[in-house]
Amino acid sequence: MNNEKLFSEFPPVTTQQWEDVIIKDLKGADYEKRLVWKTPEGFKVKPYYREEDLKNLTYLQTSPAEFPFVRGNSDKNNDWEIRQDICQKELSKINTIAVDAVKRGAQSVGLIVKNVKSEKDFEVLLKGIDVATVGVHFLKSDNYTEVLTFFVSYLNANKIPTNSVKGSIDFDFLGEGLKNGGFSCKCGSQEKCVETAVNLFREFSEKLPNFRLLSVNAELLHNAGATSVQELGYALNWANEYFILLKEAGLGIDAIAKTTTLNIAVGSNYFMEIAKIRAARMLWANMLSVHNAKHTQIFVHASTSKWNKSIYDPNVNMLRTTTESMSAALGGANSIHVDAFDNTYKCADEFSARIARNQQIILKEESYFDKIVDPSGGSYYIENLTDSIAQHAWKLFQDIEETGGFTVAFKAGVIQDAIAKTAQQRDLDIANRKTIILGTNQFPNQHETMLDKIEPECNINCGCAPAGEYKKLHLYRGAEAFEELRLATEKAVKSGKKKPIVFLLTYGNLAMRKARAGFALNFFGCAGYEIIDNAGFKTPEEGANAALSAKADIVVLCSSDEEYPDLVNGTCAVLKGKTNIALAGHPGDNLEAFKATGVSEFIHVRSNLIETLTAYQKQLGVQ
Repeated sequence: MNNEKLFSEFPPVTTQQWEDVIIKDLKGADYEKRLVWKTPEGFKVKPYYREEDLKNLTYLQTSPAEFPFVRGNSDKNNDWEIRQDICQKELSKINTIAVDAVKRGAQSVGLIVKNVKSEKDFEVLLKGIDVATVGVHFLKSDNYTEVLTFFVSYLNANKIPTNSVKGSIDFDFLGEGLKNGGFSCKCGSQEKCVETAVNLFREFSEKLPNFRLLSVNAELLHNAGATSVQELGYALNWANEYFILLKEAGLGIDAIAKTTTLNIAVGSNYFMEIAKIRAARMLWANMLSVHNAKHTQIFVHASTSKWNKSIYDPNVNMLRTTTESMSAALGGANSIHVDAFDNTYKCADEFSARIARNQQIILKEESYFDKIVDPSGGSYYIENLTDSIAQHAWKLFQDIEETGGFTVAFKAGVIQDAIAKTAQQRDLDIANRKTIILGTNQFPNQHETMLDKIEPECNINCGCAPAGEYKKLHLYRGAEAFEELRLATEKAVKSGKKKPIVFLLTYGNLAMRKARAGFALNFFGCAGYEIIDNAGFKTPEEGANAALSAKADIVVLCSSDEEYPDLVNGTCAVLKGKTNIALAGHPGDNLEAFKATGVSEFIHVRSNLIETLTAYQKQLGVQ
């Protein structure tokens, strides 16, 4: 064997040569519009990247476990902690689920501690759990000083070394401020919250040296509709505010940095989410270096997104969490929680919790994602995404700091308004089906019903609902508007009303009528209507009479543009004034003529489904 490089007989191809071929293949079409992706994050992504695109990325000269840690915190592996958060508040139930989760592969558990009121409660909560080897994360307490006091007493009583225990609490008063519009829920005021934080550090940082005592719950931003840039940029402001406030109160920056967790959500934009986690490490390290911290590494806990999950066709949620957990692992998250696929409408059961847990186990035990250091390192595409996210998030961070920092921006509603604007655009993209939520706004199962499967809300909240001095962050799921339409239809049927019937009047050109009938089926299926498809009619009048016989509430004309004038004239002569007549496709110059003949609605790719279907719901008495 010679030491010749493979494919050396092929001459190198320059970027300009590639571009020349692309422009030729476009045949005059606009390069920017056709091939350059304008992301919601505010930057452009090229159709391809080459080695030359990495020249200005200086962080690539560093190794894993080296500042700024974009390539990971470890140079030995890419291991992470498999975590299962348990959505229950009764201590014995939490314990039963937690013990089973640990037996089946969970390496840490998130436990609701709202009802922990004594050391004995920890005996119930942690029975059968070896806290020296299993991480424990305490969630949703109104008084963490009390909870940790009881926990330390429990450890001492059971002769468990406190320095062997790993875990965290989700104490985050700025996050609570965003969520509730004020600070009265946890502490009463921001000043008192700072006092609580200082006391937690002074009381427990030595007793529980491997416990993280402060959280930046930036997943709130994601689950309110924020972009990756907004999630990271505002999270930096959020963390920086904590560092400044606690330093001013007398704490050391390294003590704060070592015990802070960045909680983020991971969505289905696969490569973008990988890049987001890598960018987070770099930005966090750079921010801490400004504070002259020696400890500049970040602990990232990643949870799968709630924003993109759906009630209808919930099994699709498993596909979403699969890519999301992969992104989190490849991006180098330190711990990962995967939501159960059915928790949009009920508490997770044994099956759905096992599926969620096994997704991570498969990534480790069968795919070996934990073995390769910085598995996405060197990818031209991901490296450039990482750099773009970092640049734009850092700019956003600087803009907020220049205007006074996180608290000032929060109290003025700047952060809430910016995210609401982004969410509004995302809602519009879903309503127009520019963004697809499979099974909800595209390809719905018209026979599926979910109304009777929805259980009372099982997410455990803080227990108080303050009036809110400031704007609240609106947490919701992108599918909710479509789900409300379908649930309204189900409720109407359950109350004794007839389910609206949509009759697809197909005529003429076979390919066009089938394509437009399929479009109409998906369109009205999003509201849960009964849809009657047809093989095609010989005459418009025959189709119109069949629609009347079917007692259709809506008749959708499905044909080719050329045949629509005859179809509209023939059907409207029979149907006008007796039912709603819609046409599948844009009528172009025939718009006014078709309206005058009797067509009341035109459904096409630019239609806003929410507006159109809501109008039909009201007209048909569904809601």
